[in-house]
Amino acid sequence: MSDTAGTIFKNRWLNGWKLFSIVSIPICALVLYEMTKVDMATGQGVSHMIGYSVRFAVPIIFIVAAASAVNTLFPSGFSKWYLRNRKYIGLTFAVAMAWQGLFIFIISTFTRDYYFEEVYFFRDELEGSIGYIFLVGMIVTSFVFAKKHTNPYQWKLIQKGGLYFLWAYAFSVYWWNLFYYPLQDAARVPEVHDYIFYWMGFGAFALRIAAWGKQRQTLLTAREQTVPVLYKLAGVLFIFSGLVASATGLSWQETTNAFLMAPAWSAELELWVPFWPFTPFLPLMAMAVGTWLYTMAKAETQRAASAAE
Repeated sequence: MSDTAGTIFKNRWLNGWKLFSIVSIPICALVLYEMTKVDMATGQGVSHMIGYSVRFAVPIIFIVAAASAVNTLFPSGFSKWYLRNRKYIGLTFAVAMAWQGLFIFIISTFTRDYYFEEVYFFRDELEGSIGYIFLVGMIVTSFVFAKKHTNPYQWKLIQKGGLYFLWAYAFSVYWWNLFYYPLQDAARVPEVHDYIFYWMGFGAFALRIAAWGKQRQTLLTAREQTVPVLYKLAGVLFIFSGLVASATGLSWQETTNAFLMAPAWSAELELWVPFWPFTPFLPLMAMAVGTWLYTMAKAETQRAASAAE
C-alpha cells in the first residue's frame, strides 16, 4: 500500500464519528427533500417514503456484513480501515432504518385503513419487528456503557445474530422481487435496484463463506492435514451448483417452494418462522456445504464415519 493510500485511510474525516456524519447527514437531507415532493397526508405518500428510505439502508447492511470477510480474504490498509469503521457504518444503517420506522409509525397511526388494506402483512410484520428488536440491541451494545453489562457470548449473539437476521431480511426481499413476483404477475418487472441489491446481498454472504473456508484451509495447512479428493470434488460441485442456482431462481423456485410447503406442518410454520422455508437461501446453503466439504480433513471424515456407525 502506498504512503498516500495509508494517509487517506487515516484521515480523521474518514474514520469514527466524522465518517458517520458525512454519510448520515446526506441521507437525512435526501429523505427530507423527498418528503417535500410527496403528499405526506396520504397513505400512498408515506408508503413511498418507506420504500425510499429503506433503499439507503439496504446497501449499508450488506457492506457491514462483508467487512470481516473482506479483511480475512484481502488483508490490506483498506480492509483494516473497513473493519475498524464497521461500527460507524452500521450506525448509518440505523439512521436510515430510523426514518423507515418513523414512516411506518405515521402510516400505521394516521392512515390505518390504507395501512391494513395495502401494506400490512402478518409475516412481514413479524420479520420486521424482530429486525427492529435486533437493531435496537445492536445499537445499544455498540457502546461501552451497555457492552460492559453483557458477557462475550451475549454480545456476540446480539451483534452477529442481528447482523445475520437483518441481512437475511433485506436479501430475501430482493430475491422474491426477482424470482417470485414476476411469475405471479407478468406486469411486475424487477427494477434495476432489485438486481443491484440482490447481488450485493448475495456477494456479501458469499464472501463470508469464502472467508470461513480460508480459515479452515489455513488450519488444515497448519496441522498438515489433507482433504480426500472425493470430498474436494463434491465441494466444488456444491459450490458451482449454488452459484448457478443463485442466478436461475426463476427456473426452480416455484417447484422447490411447492415441494417444501407441501406438508401441512410446513405451511403452518410459514406463518410463524421467519423466512420459512428458507428458499432464498438455498444457493448459499449449497455453497456453504461445498466449502465445508472442500476443507474437510481426514480426521473429520473419520469422526463422521464413526458417528454413523
